[in-house]
Amino acid sequence: MTLPSHGANAYYLYEALQLEQPEQTIDFSANLNPLGPPPSLKETWGDAFDLITTYPDPHAASLMEKLSNIHDVEENQLLIGNGGAELITLVGRYLAGKRVCIVQPAFSEYETACLRAGCEVTYHTLEENEWALGSHLIEKLPYVDAVFLCTPNNPTGVTYDPASVLALVEAAKKHDCAIIIDEAFADFLWDESSFSSLLAPFSNLMILRSLTKMYAIPGLRLGYMMAPPEVIEAIKKLQPHWSVNALALHAGELCLQETDFVAQTHQVIEQEREKCFRFFEANHFTYSKSSVNFYLLRDPEIEDQSELLSFLMKKGIVPRHTENFPGLDGRWLRFAIRTSEENERLREVLTSWRS
Repeated sequence: MTLPSHGANAYYLYEALQLEQPEQTIDFSANLNPLGPPPSLKETWGDAFDLITTYPDPHAASLMEKLSNIHDVEENQLLIGNGGAELITLVGRYLAGKRVCIVQPAFSEYETACLRAGCEVTYHTLEENEWALGSHLIEKLPYVDAVFLCTPNNPTGVTYDPASVLALVEAAKKHDCAIIIDEAFADFLWDESSFSSLLAPFSNLMILRSLTKMYAIPGLRLGYMMAPPEVIEAIKKLQPHWSVNALALHAGELCLQETDFVAQTHQVIEQEREKCFRFFEANHFTYSKSSVNFYLLRDPEIEDQSELLSFLMKKGIVPRHTENFPGLDGRWLRFAIRTSEENERLREVLTSWRS
C-alpha cells in the first residue's frame, strides 16, 4: 500500500486505505491558515483579471522591494520562487553531488530533491518527544557539505532554540558547510522571527520562506529564499524562465500588507492550540509541543497508530500520516489547527475513540 506523499487531496488517502469517504470530511492534513486567505485578496481579485493577459515581471521588482524592506536584506540576496517546493528543488540542484545531512524528522522534499540531484544524503535524527536540536549535530559538520534544518519544524511544530541554531551556523562556517534553514512556518510565530539577520555575517547560510501557509494560497504557489548574492545568482540560473506567474506576484504584494490579518491569525491559533492541548492532556494523548499551526499526536495506549488513523477517517477527520517522515515512520499523526468548530469536532471524535 502506497500512501500519498503530501497532505491535502483527501480522496487519495481514502483510496489508498481502501476506505469509503464520508460525505462530510474535515481536512486536518494541510498546514494552512484556518482563516483562509486575507479578505482583501477576494475583494480585489476581479481587479487582477487583466494580469492573465500579460507576462509576469521576470524580476518581480515590486515584491522584491517589499521583501527587502521586511527582512532588511539587499534585493540581490532574494529569489522569488514558484512555492517552497520549487526552491527546495533548486537548492538540491545547486548542491548536486554534495554530501548533505538532513535533520529529521523533516519535510520529505529535502531528501527527494537531494537524491534526484545525486547528493550523498545522511540523517541526524532528533530524540522523540522533545526534538531538541542539541549539540551532537555539530560533530557531523566536518563530514558534510550542507545541512537542511526546518524551524519551526515540519512536522513537529517545535521551534529550535535560537542559540543552538546560531552555534550550528557558526561551527558550519568553519567547516565550509552550508546551512539551509526552512522557515516556511515562521510567520505563525508571535514574533515572526527569522534568522535573516545572520545572512550578513554568515556567507554559508540560506533561508527558505513560504507565503503559501500564512496566507492560505497553496494554489498560487509562492515562496522566496534569502542567501548571499553569489548563491542567489547561481541558483537563479537553474530556475526556469517565467517561473512565478503574475497572479501569484500580485497576491504576494497584497498579502504582505496584511499585518492585522496576521495578528488575528496568531491570536486564533494560540487559543485553539491551547484548547486542543488541554484536551490531549486530560485524555492522555501524547502531542508535540508545537508553537505554530499544527502538531503531532499519538495514542500511547496503542503501538500501531494506523488504527487511530482509520478510525478518524471513517468519522470524516483527515489527519496527515507520517509514514514518509523518516524519524517518525508512522508512529504519529499530524494535525493542522482548524476553525474552532472543526477542532471541537476533532475532540468529539477522539472522545468517542476513548469510550
